[in-house]
Amino acid sequence: MSIVHRLPGPCLLCGGTDGHRREGVWTCATCGWRYGDVPDDDLPRPRVDVVYYLRYDRRVKIGTSMRPRQRLASIRHEELLAFERGGRALEQQRHREFAELREGGEWFTFGTALEVHTAGLRRAGPAWDQYARWVSEAFRGSTY
Repeated sequence: MSIVHRLPGPCLLCGGTDGHRREGVWTCATCGWRYGDVPDDDLPRPRVDVVYYLRYDRRVKIGTSMRPRQRLASIRHEELLAFERGGRALEQQRHREFAELREGGEWFTFGTALEVHTAGLRRAGPAWDQYARWVSEAFRGSTY
């Protein structure tokens, strides 16, 4: 188990402030990006599709986006419950899986099955931290 330390400055990919130092190299504890490396602005950002779960009162919207910050800013919600890496096919699979809870469109009653599912996704860590890791992996080429 490695010890988490404060990075010399914020991560240039996700803005994280904590990191790990191994063999003289700092990596961000949030996203795994090598501290000091600069994402190439001449290259397009890698596409990382996510299925998102947004809660508003006792309802949850299950949707998908390749630009979640922009998308979530346009949807009224009280809480981002979780992200799941995947695109339209996974979103449609989740809509079928939770069909008995559907209220209309992409909105579902926040019933037990959906609560259990999103709680399981949250065990992997905060949604935005997961997204940062997926973007970092894509930039590094492991899933790009």
